[in-house]
Amino acid sequence: MDDFNLIYSYSRAQAIADGVLIDVTAQAGEAGFKFHTVVTDNLFHSYITPPAGLEGEGQSIEGRLHDVFFVLLAAIRNSKAATDYAEFDVLFVMAPGRQEKVKVVAVVGPGDKGEPVMTMMLPGDD
Repeated sequence: MDDFNLIYSYSRAQAIADGVLIDVTAQAGEAGFKFHTVVTDNLFHSYITPPAGLEGEGQSIEGRLHDVFFVLLAAIRNSKAATDYAEFDVLFVMAPGRQEKVKVVAVVGPGDKGEPVMTMMLPGDD
C-alpha cells in the first residue's frame, strides 16, 4: 500500500473551511445527536436557508434545521434496521402557500481522524 502515488486529498476540515460543507454540529446537539454534523452547501443554500420574502412567514435557518433533525429522528426511530444511512422526506415552505417535498440523505461515516461524523445532503451531492 506504500507504493501508490497520492494525486490529491481533500479533507472534511478543508471542505468546511471552503464552505462546501456547513457545520451544524451545535444545532444537531440540541436535537440530541452526538456526532459532528454538516450539511452540504447545496442543501443549505437551496432549502435550509429560507427563500427571500419568507422572513415574515416564520421561516428561519434555525427553524428549518430543527425540522430536518426532527424528521431524521423520526426516520431513525421508525427504521427496522441499524444502519449508517437514512433517506427521508422533508417539507420546506418555498413561498407563501407553497411547499416542496425534498428527499434528504443522512450518512454517518469516518471523519478526518476516523471519528464518527454525520453528513446530510441532497441525493447526488456526494
